[in-house]
Amino acid sequence: DSETPDTELTKVVDKVMPSIVSVYNDFTEEVQNFYGQTFTRQGESTGSGIIIGKTDSELLIVTNNHVVEGADEIVVKLNDDRELKGRVIGTDPSTDLALLKIEGDDEFPTIPVGNSDNLKVGEWVLAVGNPFNLSSTVTAGIVSAKARSLGGGRAANGQAADIQSFIQTDAAINQGNSGGALVNARGELVGINA
Repeated sequence: DSETPDTELTKVVDKVMPSIVSVYNDFTEEVQNFYGQTFTRQGESTGSGIIIGKTDSELLIVTNNHVVEGADEIVVKLNDDRELKGRVIGTDPSTDLALLKIEGDDEFPTIPVGNSDNLKVGEWVLAVGNPFNLSSTVTAGIVSAKARSLGGGRAANGQAADIQSFIQTDAAINQGNSGGALVNARGELVGINA
């Protein structure tokens, strides 16, 4: 009755899934049309997040900055379907990361954090997300490359920004999985999906 690699991966998913959340962002922004007229546009965006820490009454969640950018209101849907209001406590547009807090004094599992420097090209990883209203999704792949850089982005001051040290994987990152977890075969967080 030996375990197969598939059985081991399903155990990893069961271990990390409770710490993956949905993040829903209502936003209002002013935009200018071709004729220079300014008008207000309302929209929404969704993504995933990861519970990475907790205090007595708050949970810390990491996600992508673009998931919460310009948010008027943020709703976080936990794996048990409860919805709580979230607030942004820190952002870094140059690395596309944001940190959220939600009130919650119940016990919630946090994800163990691994060391992405220890990843090896060819190692199996899982991309785990929780897109709003779609429940959880998981894709698998291998680490294709490490320490990739991506240029052409914009820093908060409007200057060009180079984002360094991406992990490239062939695990599909589906829409709504931005901000979700990239985990190794031990269930440790080694990256944030973007």
